[in-house]
Amino acid sequence: MSKVLVIGAGGVGSVAVHKMAMNSDIFSHITLASRRIVSCEKVAESVLARTGVTIDVAQVDADDVAATIALIEKVQPKLVVNLALPYQDLNIMDACLATKTDYLDTANYEPRDTPKFEYGWQWAYQERFKEAGIMALLGSGFDPGVTSVFASYIKKHLLDTIDTLDILDCNGGDHGQHFATNFNPEINIREVTAPSRHWEGGEWVEGPALSHKQSFDFDQVGPKNMYLMYHEELESLAKFYPEIKRIRFWMTFGDAYLKHLEVLQNVGMTRIDPVIYEGKEIIPLQFLKAVLPEPSSLGSTTKGKTNIGDIATGTKDGVQKTVYVLNICDHEDAYAETGNQAVSYTTGVPAMIGAAMMLTGAWKGKGVFNIEQFDPDPFMDMLNKHGLPWQVKELDAPLAF
Repeated sequence: MSKVLVIGAGGVGSVAVHKMAMNSDIFSHITLASRRIVSCEKVAESVLARTGVTIDVAQVDADDVAATIALIEKVQPKLVVNLALPYQDLNIMDACLATKTDYLDTANYEPRDTPKFEYGWQWAYQERFKEAGIMALLGSGFDPGVTSVFASYIKKHLLDTIDTLDILDCNGGDHGQHFATNFNPEINIREVTAPSRHWEGGEWVEGPALSHKQSFDFDQVGPKNMYLMYHEELESLAKFYPEIKRIRFWMTFGDAYLKHLEVLQNVGMTRIDPVIYEGKEIIPLQFLKAVLPEPSSLGSTTKGKTNIGDIATGTKDGVQKTVYVLNICDHEDAYAETGNQAVSYTTGVPAMIGAAMMLTGAWKGKGVFNIEQFDPDPFMDMLNKHGLPWQVKELDAPLAF
Protein backbone atom coordinates (compact mmCIF):
# COMPACT_ATOMS: atom_id res chain seq x y z
CA MET A 1 0.00 0.00 0.00
CA SER A 2 1.24 3.50 -0.85
CA LYS A 3 0.56 7.17 -0.32
CA VAL A 4 -0.42 9.18 -3.38
CA LEU A 5 -0.73 12.93 -3.97
CA VAL A 6 -3.29 13.95 -6.61
CA ILE A 7 -3.02 17.50 -7.96
CA GLY A 8 -6.18 18.75 -9.66
CA ALA A 9 -9.72 18.64 -8.26
CA GLY A 10 -11.74 18.93 -11.46
CA GLY A 11 -13.93 16.16 -12.83
CA VAL A 12 -11.01 13.91 -13.76
CA GLY A 13 -9.39 14.37 -10.37
CA SER A 14 -12.68 13.66 -8.66
CA VAL A 15 -13.16 10.39 -10.55
CA ALA A 16 -9.56 9.29 -9.99
CA VAL A 17 -9.78 9.91 -6.25
CA HIS A 18 -13.14 8.14 -5.98
CA LYS A 19 -11.69 5.09 -7.73
CA MET A 20 -8.51 5.18 -5.64
CA ALA A 21 -10.64 5.21 -2.49
CA MET A 22 -12.45 2.12 -3.79
CA ASN A 23 -9.05 0.38 -4.08
CA SER A 24 -7.63 0.98 -0.63
CA ASP A 25 -5.54 -2.18 -0.90
CA ILE A 26 -3.35 -0.25 -3.36
CA PHE A 27 -3.85 3.37 -2.26
CA SER A 28 -3.32 3.50 1.49
CA HIS A 29 -3.52 7.26 1.84
CA ILE A 30 -4.80 9.88 -0.62
CA THR A 31 -4.16 13.62 -0.55
CA LEU A 32 -6.02 15.83 -3.04
CA ALA A 33 -4.65 19.31 -3.76
CA SER A 34 -5.57 22.20 -6.02
CA ARG A 35 -5.49 25.98 -6.19
CA ARG A 36 -9.01 26.13 -4.74
CA ILE A 37 -9.22 24.07 -1.57
CA VAL A 38 -13.02 24.31 -1.59
CA SER A 39 -13.01 22.13 -4.72
CA CYS A 40 -10.94 19.52 -2.88
CA GLU A 41 -13.29 19.65 0.10
CA LYS A 42 -16.30 18.98 -2.14
CA VAL A 43 -14.58 15.93 -3.64
CA ALA A 44 -13.59 14.73 -0.16
CA GLU A 45 -17.20 14.97 1.02
CA SER A 46 -18.38 12.97 -1.99
CA VAL A 47 -15.66 10.33 -1.54
CA LEU A 48 -16.55 9.91 2.14
CA ALA A 49 -20.28 9.62 1.39
CA ARG A 50 -19.80 7.16 -1.47
CA THR A 51 -16.93 5.02 -0.19
CA GLY A 52 -16.55 5.66 3.54
CA VAL A 53 -12.90 6.66 2.96
CA THR A 54 -11.48 9.89 4.35
CA ILE A 55 -8.94 11.71 2.19
CA ASP A 56 -6.74 14.67 3.06
CA VAL A 57 -7.01 17.97 1.19
CA ALA A 58 -4.48 20.71 0.59
CA GLN A 59 -4.12 23.98 -1.27
CA VAL A 60 -1.33 24.45 -3.79
CA ASP A 61 -0.61 26.59 -6.82
CA ALA A 62 0.95 24.08 -9.21
CA ASP A 63 2.60 26.95 -11.09
CA ASP A 64 4.70 27.50 -7.96
CA VAL A 65 7.42 24.84 -7.99
CA ALA A 66 8.64 25.68 -4.49
CA ALA A 67 5.14 25.37 -3.07
CA THR A 68 4.63 22.04 -4.82
CA ILE A 69 7.97 20.79 -3.50
CA ALA A 70 6.95 21.81 0.02
CA LEU A 71 3.66 19.93 -0.29
CA ILE A 72 5.36 16.79 -1.61
CA GLU A 73 7.85 16.91 1.25
CA LYS A 74 4.99 17.26 3.73
CA VAL A 75 2.83 14.45 2.28
CA GLN A 76 5.74 12.11 1.41
CA PRO A 77 3.84 10.33 -1.39
CA LYS A 78 5.22 7.46 -3.41
CA LEU A 79 3.58 8.96 -6.50
CA VAL A 80 2.34 12.38 -7.66
CA VAL A 81 -0.65 12.13 -10.01
CA ASN A 82 -0.87 15.31 -12.07
CA LEU A 83 -4.47 15.98 -13.12
CA ALA A 84 -4.03 19.75 -13.27
CA LEU A 85 -3.76 21.80 -16.48
CA PRO A 86 -1.28 20.73 -19.18
CA TYR A 87 0.46 24.11 -18.78
CA GLN A 88 1.64 22.92 -15.36
CA ASP A 89 3.19 19.58 -16.37
CA LEU A 90 6.80 20.76 -16.42
CA ASN A 91 6.52 22.59 -13.10
CA ILE A 92 5.15 19.48 -11.41
CA MET A 93 7.80 17.32 -13.06
CA ASP A 94 10.43 19.72 -11.70
CA ALA A 95 8.97 19.33 -8.22
CA CYS A 96 9.05 15.56 -8.56
CA LEU A 97 12.68 15.69 -9.67
CA ALA A 98 13.60 17.85 -6.68
CA THR A 99 11.95 15.40 -4.27
CA LYS A 100 12.77 12.20 -6.21
CA THR A 101 9.10 11.24 -6.45
CA ASP A 102 7.44 9.23 -9.23
CA TYR A 103 5.14 11.17 -11.58
CA LEU A 104 2.04 10.45 -13.72
CA ASP A 105 -0.14 12.63 -15.95
CA THR A 106 -2.95 12.28 -18.50
CA ALA A 107 -2.08 14.96 -21.09
CA ASN A 108 1.17 16.32 -22.47
CA TYR A 109 2.66 19.73 -21.89
CA GLU A 110 1.34 22.79 -23.71
CA PRO A 111 2.65 26.35 -23.31
CA ARG A 112 0.05 28.88 -22.20
CA ASP A 113 0.84 31.34 -24.97
CA THR A 114 1.17 28.88 -27.87
CA PRO A 115 -1.62 26.49 -28.97
CA LYS A 116 0.82 23.65 -29.52
CA PHE A 117 1.17 20.40 -27.60
CA GLU A 118 3.87 17.81 -28.09
CA TYR A 119 5.87 15.34 -26.04
CA GLY A 120 9.28 16.84 -26.81
CA TRP A 121 9.34 19.03 -23.71
CA GLN A 122 8.62 16.07 -21.42
CA TRP A 123 10.76 13.52 -23.28
CA ALA A 124 13.64 15.93 -22.61
CA TYR A 125 13.40 14.94 -18.92
CA GLN A 126 14.39 11.33 -19.70
CA GLU A 127 17.99 11.44 -18.46
CA ARG A 128 17.22 13.57 -15.40
CA PHE A 129 14.46 11.21 -14.24
CA LYS A 130 16.67 8.21 -14.94
CA GLU A 131 19.57 9.68 -12.97
CA ALA A 132 17.22 10.49 -10.09
CA GLY A 133 16.04 6.88 -10.07
CA ILE A 134 12.40 7.82 -10.55
CA MET A 135 9.71 7.11 -13.14
CA ALA A 136 7.36 9.35 -15.11
CA LEU A 137 4.35 7.85 -16.89
CA LEU A 138 2.92 10.16 -19.54
CA GLY A 139 -0.60 10.13 -20.93
CA SER A 140 -2.48 7.75 -18.64
CA GLY A 141 -5.97 8.95 -19.55
CA PHE A 142 -8.26 7.53 -22.21
CA ASP A 143 -7.02 9.32 -25.30
CA PRO A 144 -4.13 9.57 -24.80
CA GLY A 145 -3.88 6.50 -22.62
CA VAL A 146 -6.30 3.64 -23.12
CA THR A 147 -6.23 4.13 -26.89
CA SER A 148 -2.46 3.54 -26.85
CA VAL A 149 -2.89 0.50 -24.60
CA PHE A 150 -5.48 -0.80 -27.08
CA ALA A 151 -2.86 -0.44 -29.84
CA SER A 152 -0.33 -2.38 -27.75
CA TYR A 153 -2.92 -5.07 -27.06
CA ILE A 154 -3.72 -5.33 -30.77
CA LYS A 155 -0.03 -5.77 -31.61
CA LYS A 156 0.51 -8.32 -28.82
CA HIS A 157 -2.57 -10.48 -29.36
CA LEU A 158 -4.54 -9.69 -32.51
CA LEU A 159 -2.21 -8.69 -35.36
CA ASP A 160 1.35 -9.63 -36.24
CA THR A 161 1.82 -6.30 -38.04
CA ILE A 162 -0.23 -3.09 -37.99
CA ASP A 163 -0.42 -1.12 -41.24
CA THR A 164 -3.07 1.48 -40.37
CA LEU A 165 -4.50 2.64 -37.06
CA ASP A 166 -7.53 4.89 -36.59
CA ILE A 167 -8.62 6.16 -33.17
CA LEU A 168 -12.32 7.06 -33.06
CA ASP A 169 -13.63 9.18 -30.17
CA CYS A 170 -17.39 9.60 -29.98
CA ASN A 171 -19.25 11.38 -27.21
CA GLY A 172 -22.91 10.64 -27.82
CA GLY A 173 -23.99 12.42 -24.64
CA ASP A 174 -26.46 15.30 -24.46
CA HIS A 175 -26.08 17.76 -21.56
CA GLY A 176 -28.99 20.00 -22.54
CA GLN A 177 -26.87 23.15 -22.96
CA HIS A 178 -26.75 25.29 -26.09
CA PHE A 179 -22.94 25.28 -25.92
CA ALA A 180 -20.68 23.70 -23.32
CA THR A 181 -17.53 21.59 -23.21
CA ASN A 182 -17.21 18.29 -21.37
CA PHE A 183 -13.78 19.12 -19.99
CA ASN A 184 -11.80 22.32 -19.37
CA PRO A 185 -13.19 24.76 -22.00
CA GLU A 186 -9.85 26.48 -22.54
CA ILE A 187 -8.02 23.23 -23.28
CA ASN A 188 -10.92 21.81 -25.30
CA ILE A 189 -11.29 24.80 -27.61
CA ARG A 190 -7.54 25.16 -28.16
CA GLU A 191 -7.43 21.49 -29.15
CA VAL A 192 -10.43 21.61 -31.48
CA THR A 193 -9.35 24.77 -33.32
CA ALA A 194 -5.78 23.55 -33.97
CA PRO A 195 -4.86 22.43 -37.52
CA SER A 196 -5.50 18.76 -38.26
CA ARG A 197 -2.44 16.53 -38.41
CA HIS A 198 -1.95 12.81 -38.98
CA TRP A 199 0.94 10.43 -39.58
CA GLU A 200 1.27 8.89 -43.03
CA GLY A 201 4.16 7.49 -45.01
CA GLY A 202 6.75 8.48 -42.41
CA GLU A 203 5.75 12.14 -42.16
CA TRP A 204 3.13 14.47 -40.73
CA VAL A 205 0.31 15.55 -43.03
CA GLU A 206 -1.38 18.81 -41.97
CA GLY A 207 -4.63 20.48 -42.96
CA PRO A 208 -7.10 23.12 -41.77
CA ALA A 209 -8.95 22.43 -38.52
CA LEU A 210 -12.18 20.41 -38.87
CA SER A 211 -11.87 20.30 -42.67
CA HIS A 212 -12.01 16.51 -43.13
CA LYS A 213 -15.32 14.91 -42.11
CA GLN A 214 -16.55 11.32 -42.22
CA SER A 215 -19.68 9.62 -40.92
CA PHE A 216 -19.44 6.50 -38.76
CA ASP A 217 -22.12 4.36 -37.11
CA PHE A 218 -21.08 3.98 -33.48
CA ASP A 219 -22.43 1.02 -31.52
CA GLN A 220 -25.06 2.10 -28.93
CA VAL A 221 -24.77 5.72 -30.12
CA GLY A 222 -25.66 5.71 -33.81
CA PRO A 223 -24.33 7.51 -36.91
CA LYS A 224 -22.22 10.56 -36.08
CA ASN A 225 -20.08 12.99 -38.04
CA MET A 226 -16.45 12.78 -36.96
CA TYR A 227 -13.57 15.05 -37.86
CA LEU A 228 -9.87 14.44 -38.43
CA MET A 229 -7.85 16.05 -35.63
CA TYR A 230 -4.39 16.04 -34.17
CA HIS A 231 -4.06 14.31 -30.80
CA GLU A 232 -0.91 13.71 -28.77
CA GLU A 233 -0.99 9.92 -28.84
CA LEU A 234 -0.33 10.07 -32.58
CA GLU A 235 3.16 11.38 -31.80
CA SER A 236 4.06 8.68 -29.30
CA LEU A 237 2.48 5.86 -31.32
CA ALA A 238 4.42 6.95 -34.41
CA LYS A 239 7.60 6.84 -32.33
CA PHE A 240 7.08 3.49 -30.62
CA TYR A 241 5.30 1.71 -33.51
CA PRO A 242 7.28 2.88 -36.57
CA GLU A 243 5.85 -0.01 -38.63
CA ILE A 244 2.45 1.70 -38.78
CA LYS A 245 2.12 3.44 -42.13
CA ARG A 246 -0.83 5.66 -41.22
CA ILE A 247 -2.19 6.81 -37.84
CA ARG A 248 -5.25 9.06 -37.58
CA PHE A 249 -7.45 10.47 -34.81
CA TRP A 250 -11.15 11.27 -35.25
CA MET A 251 -13.56 13.01 -32.88
CA THR A 252 -17.31 13.57 -33.19
CA PHE A 253 -18.95 16.99 -32.97
CA GLY A 254 -22.57 18.02 -33.38
CA ASP A 255 -23.60 20.71 -35.84
CA ALA A 256 -24.78 23.05 -33.06
CA TYR A 257 -21.42 22.83 -31.27
CA LEU A 258 -19.55 23.63 -34.47
CA LYS A 259 -21.81 26.56 -35.32
CA HIS A 260 -21.33 28.12 -31.88
CA LEU A 261 -17.57 27.54 -32.16
CA GLU A 262 -17.47 29.18 -35.60
CA VAL A 263 -19.23 32.28 -34.29
CA LEU A 264 -16.96 32.49 -31.25
CA GLN A 265 -13.90 32.25 -33.49
CA ASN A 266 -15.27 34.88 -35.87
CA VAL A 267 -15.77 37.42 -33.06
CA GLY A 268 -12.39 36.72 -31.49
CA MET A 269 -13.50 34.93 -28.34
CA THR A 270 -11.16 31.97 -28.88
CA ARG A 271 -8.04 34.15 -29.03
CA ILE A 272 -5.27 33.33 -26.54
CA ASP A 273 -3.36 36.59 -26.93
CA PRO A 274 -4.19 39.36 -24.41
CA VAL A 275 -6.45 42.31 -25.26
CA ILE A 276 -7.00 45.49 -23.26
CA TYR A 277 -10.44 45.84 -21.68
CA GLU A 278 -11.17 48.80 -19.38
CA GLY A 279 -7.47 49.31 -18.87
CA LYS A 280 -6.73 45.69 -17.97
CA GLU A 281 -5.27 42.80 -19.96
CA ILE A 282 -7.62 39.87 -20.46
CA ILE A 283 -7.32 36.77 -22.61
CA PRO A 284 -10.60 36.25 -24.52
CA LEU A 285 -10.54 32.44 -24.28
CA GLN A 286 -10.05 32.59 -20.52
CA PHE A 287 -12.97 35.01 -20.23
CA LEU A 288 -15.08 32.67 -22.35
CA LYS A 289 -14.15 29.81 -20.01
CA ALA A 290 -15.44 31.88 -17.08
CA VAL A 291 -18.89 32.36 -18.62
CA LEU A 292 -19.39 28.84 -20.00
CA PRO A 293 -20.95 26.11 -17.81
CA GLU A 294 -18.44 24.44 -15.50
CA PRO A 295 -17.89 20.93 -16.96
CA SER A 296 -18.27 19.31 -13.53
CA SER A 297 -21.78 20.78 -13.33
CA LEU A 298 -22.95 18.84 -16.39
CA GLY A 299 -22.91 15.39 -14.80
CA SER A 300 -26.45 15.44 -13.44
CA THR A 301 -27.98 16.42 -16.80
CA THR A 302 -25.84 14.47 -19.27
CA LYS A 303 -27.45 11.40 -20.82
CA GLY A 304 -26.17 9.02 -23.48
CA LYS A 305 -22.92 7.17 -24.00
CA THR A 306 -19.34 7.56 -25.15
CA ASN A 307 -17.77 5.10 -27.60
CA ILE A 308 -13.98 5.28 -27.99
CA GLY A 309 -11.74 2.74 -29.67
CA ASP A 310 -9.04 1.73 -32.14
CA ILE A 311 -9.57 0.27 -35.60
CA ALA A 312 -6.42 -1.41 -36.92
CA THR A 313 -5.72 -3.14 -40.21
CA GLY A 314 -2.72 -5.40 -40.64
CA THR A 315 -1.84 -9.04 -41.02
CA LYS A 316 -2.30 -12.11 -38.87
CA ASP A 317 -0.58 -15.33 -39.98
CA GLY A 318 -0.03 -13.71 -43.38
CA VAL A 319 -3.70 -12.80 -43.91
CA GLN A 320 -5.04 -9.23 -43.90
CA LYS A 321 -7.33 -8.56 -40.97
CA THR A 322 -9.13 -5.55 -39.48
CA VAL A 323 -9.91 -5.44 -35.75
CA TYR A 324 -11.79 -2.95 -33.58
CA VAL A 325 -11.10 -2.66 -29.84
CA LEU A 326 -13.47 -0.29 -28.03
CA ASN A 327 -15.11 0.80 -24.81
CA ILE A 328 -18.64 2.13 -24.35
CA CYS A 329 -19.33 4.18 -21.22
CA ASP A 330 -22.72 5.41 -20.00
CA HIS A 331 -22.89 9.01 -18.69
CA GLU A 332 -25.64 8.25 -16.18
CA ASP A 333 -23.85 5.18 -14.82
CA ALA A 334 -20.65 7.20 -14.39
CA TYR A 335 -22.56 9.92 -12.54
CA ALA A 336 -24.30 7.43 -10.27
CA GLU A 337 -20.95 5.96 -9.23
CA THR A 338 -18.78 9.06 -8.86
CA GLY A 339 -20.92 12.17 -9.38
CA ASN A 340 -19.18 12.91 -12.69
CA GLN A 341 -20.11 12.42 -16.35
CA ALA A 342 -18.47 9.86 -18.62
CA VAL A 343 -15.87 12.15 -20.20
CA SER A 344 -14.30 12.69 -16.77
CA TYR A 345 -14.88 9.04 -15.87
CA THR A 346 -13.11 7.68 -18.95
CA THR A 347 -10.04 9.78 -18.10
CA GLY A 348 -10.07 9.46 -14.31
CA VAL A 349 -10.33 5.67 -14.21
CA PRO A 350 -7.24 5.13 -16.42
CA ALA A 351 -5.35 7.65 -14.28
CA MET A 352 -6.12 5.47 -11.27
CA ILE A 353 -5.14 2.31 -13.16
CA GLY A 354 -1.86 3.80 -14.38
CA ALA A 355 -1.09 4.79 -10.80
CA ALA A 356 -1.91 1.25 -9.67
CA MET A 357 0.43 -0.17 -12.32
CA MET A 358 3.27 1.93 -10.91
CA LEU A 359 2.54 1.43 -7.22
CA THR A 360 2.19 -2.35 -7.51
CA GLY A 361 5.30 -2.68 -9.68
CA ALA A 362 3.38 -4.14 -12.62
CA TRP A 363 4.98 -1.35 -14.64
CA LYS A 364 8.35 -0.05 -13.53
CA GLY A 365 11.41 1.71 -14.86
CA LYS A 366 13.65 4.72 -14.42
CA GLY A 367 13.10 7.63 -16.77
CA VAL A 368 10.18 9.02 -18.78
CA PHE A 369 7.78 6.55 -20.39
CA ASN A 370 4.66 6.61 -22.53
CA ILE A 371 1.92 4.19 -21.69
CA GLU A 372 2.32 2.05 -24.84
CA GLN A 373 5.85 1.07 -23.79
CA PHE A 374 4.51 -1.36 -21.18
CA ASP A 375 2.70 -4.71 -21.18
CA PRO A 376 -0.97 -3.92 -21.91
CA ASP A 377 -2.41 -7.02 -20.24
CA PRO A 378 -2.54 -5.98 -16.54
CA PHE A 379 -3.91 -2.56 -17.52
CA MET A 380 -6.56 -4.12 -19.77
CA ASP A 381 -7.52 -6.47 -16.97
CA MET A 382 -8.10 -3.57 -14.57
CA LEU A 383 -10.21 -1.73 -17.17
CA ASN A 384 -12.63 -4.66 -17.13
CA LYS A 385 -12.74 -4.74 -13.35
CA HIS A 386 -13.09 -1.02 -12.69
CA GLY A 387 -15.85 0.32 -14.89
CA LEU A 388 -14.42 0.48 -18.42
CA PRO A 389 -14.98 -2.97 -19.97
CA TRP A 390 -13.68 -3.35 -23.50
CA GLN A 391 -14.65 -5.53 -26.41
CA VAL A 392 -12.97 -6.80 -29.57
CA LYS A 393 -14.68 -6.99 -32.95
CA GLU A 394 -13.37 -8.26 -36.27
CA LEU A 395 -14.52 -6.09 -39.18
CA ASP A 396 -15.21 -7.40 -42.66
CA ALA A 397 -12.92 -4.87 -44.33
CA PRO A 398 -10.62 -1.92 -43.59
CA LEU A 399 -12.16 1.51 -43.24
CA ALA A 400 -13.25 2.78 -46.65
CA PHE A 401 -11.88 6.28 -46.06
